[in-house]
Amino acid sequence: MVLLRVEVAAVTRYLLSRVGQAALVLWAAFTAGYLLLQLLPGDAILIKFQNPELGLSPGQIAEIRSYYAPGSPFLDYLRTLTGFLHGSFGYSIDTGTPVVERLGEALPETARLASAAFLLALVIAVVIAFAGSHSRTSWIRGALLSVPSLLVAVPAFWLGILLIQVFSFRLRLMPVIGGSELQQLVLPVLTLAVPVSAPIAQVLASSIDEVSTQPFVPVVAAKGASRWWILWRHVARNAVLPTMTVAGLTFGELVAGSVVTETVFGRNGIGRLTEQAVNAQDTPVLLAVVVLAAGAFVLVNLVVDLLFPVLDPRLRAAS
Repeated sequence: MVLLRVEVAAVTRYLLSRVGQAALVLWAAFTAGYLLLQLLPGDAILIKFQNPELGLSPGQIAEIRSYYAPGSPFLDYLRTLTGFLHGSFGYSIDTGTPVVERLGEALPETARLASAAFLLALVIAVVIAFAGSHSRTSWIRGALLSVPSLLVAVPAFWLGILLIQVFSFRLRLMPVIGGSELQQLVLPVLTLAVPVSAPIAQVLASSIDEVSTQPFVPVVAAKGASRWWILWRHVARNAVLPTMTVAGLTFGELVAGSVVTETVFGRNGIGRLTEQAVNAQDTPVLLAVVVLAAGAFVLVNLVVDLLFPVLDPRLRAAS
């Protein structure tokens, strides 16, 4: 009973420390985003509301300004932070609608794209790493293991345009306009998944090579286990831990990559919303996007951190 209580207390401390670190990262992302947006040149309120066609008086413009910038930067920071903690992101300068509504309209589209791209990136990385690490032909091994270095250097916008040219205009397999939801998703997912798969494949291949040199591998082979059984049952289990860390880190690239990908393919997601907000200097929307991206990044890495002790008994004992 005493041992059980000690283990529960240790797990509780571990969980609280990880959650505390995640909250600190979110606060830092919010603060950095707020400060950088305040330093942007120009005046979004004047750009939007000083249009003669709107017919607003200087007093009305001043009243609008008092809502978005009430005076003291520190008080505005506290007001904005309090609103974010209560789930209120304010109102868009560009459209006047609540920022939550704009995020709610764009988020499902990006969530589908990012989830499908992340899964495809994992599949590509696993195939390249395992096929390259255990190929019996040296030139095939070298060619496969050099693929990640090539993929990581491919710009997303260039790859998206190339895929449109080949599969839509040349082969006419994917329609540029119209088509089913699946057809509209294939090329953007491929565009986003290819660069993300590269670092995952590199780390996984390196981990497989490192684990394959461990003393337990010849012992298992001496017991009659096949090459692929050793790979999948023993080597992969130990090689996946560092790969999970890189996979969690590269998840943040999906948000940055979605801005380019959704612009190239004309998809109405978070990336397209970010582009529109940048053009209009819509700081409430931009700050909400920054916090949302940081939240997704923190959540994925928090899950990875919590899974580590489950997958590795050594970490569980240490914690």
